[in-house]
Amino acid sequence: MQTDNETPHENGESEELNKSPDLDEPEDGESDDPFLQLSNEVHDTVPVISKPSPVEFLREYVCKNRPVLIRGALEEWPLFKQEERRWTNAYLRKMVGDCDITVAITPNGYADAVVNETLFVLPEERKMKFSNFLDFFDKEEPTLEAYYVQHQNSNFISEFQALWADVPSDIDFATEALGAKPDAVNFWMGDDRSVTSLHKDHYENLYAVIAGQKHFTLYPPTDYPFLYERSFISGTYKTKPSGEMGIVIDVPHKEVPWIAVDPLLPNYQRYPLFQYASPIEVTVNAGDLFYLPSMFFHHVQQKGDEEGRTIAVNYWYDMDFDLKYAYFRFLEKMSKQYQEANVES
Repeated sequence: MQTDNETPHENGESEELNKSPDLDEPEDGESDDPFLQLSNEVHDTVPVISKPSPVEFLREYVCKNRPVLIRGALEEWPLFKQEERRWTNAYLRKMVGDCDITVAITPNGYADAVVNETLFVLPEERKMKFSNFLDFFDKEEPTLEAYYVQHQNSNFISEFQALWADVPSDIDFATEALGAKPDAVNFWMGDDRSVTSLHKDHYENLYAVIAGQKHFTLYPPTDYPFLYERSFISGTYKTKPSGEMGIVIDVPHKEVPWIAVDPLLPNYQRYPLFQYASPIEVTVNAGDLFYLPSMFFHHVQQKGDEEGRTIAVNYWYDMDFDLKYAYFRFLEKMSKQYQEANVES
């Protein structure tokens, strides 16, 4: 299911679909499997609307845990209203070129992702001048490694102070609806190689695309039984003296819960229940604002503008740990038993 937006990347060939385990779907479409029933109850398209009132946003989307795409929501932002403040590379060099920023570096564009279905690997983080980061977009040939500004500890506030006046400090209707300012405001910038692996966040996420496109593949919390979240030993990419990147296991060892399934190339032999997950696709264009509800699983690709850049700013509002969260925790506990009961014989 999807909006009528264009998908920026074509998915790769997946392995031949393995139809076991059989979840016993009768001809009338009503399954006797309770988890499949639960999943089928909530799947929907993503509505495309204009800017909502705080009451409409809270009632129709936050309370229903329903994603929504708000078309043209950034038109009144200073960087869109005033030509001289548009975030061209020249403007960014002038305003923040000398600022030290944190850049995530990976060999393949997958930061914070499971590698070889065995390790959860964080990117190498390197401090550099923002002007040096922008230099990567001026090169005719791409770098061997993927460079991505994605440091999520409210990096827009800590590292991009000179750009604060170009965007609002919060999303007004969301702040009024949720009764609080955002916990964090993050700046994102990279090229087409940067991919966000499938995961969830404990935040109400208002995601604003400023340049390029972001393509989200969504799975509602009720799809959790089909997603195979597991704990993985963590490691970090490090550049060797030879210049190649390797993985260093974190010491002391720690485990991170994550999802190894890649929606672009799912391994149905290893993760047979994933065939029953029902993705929702949505593409967010420059000038659009996307509401991604808390606990929604999401995988993100991007497509650059004419300069090869995708730029976004997102606002994380703390979620309410209410009855919906209690239901999700119950679903987590039940899903492990369910997956074990549906292992291929």
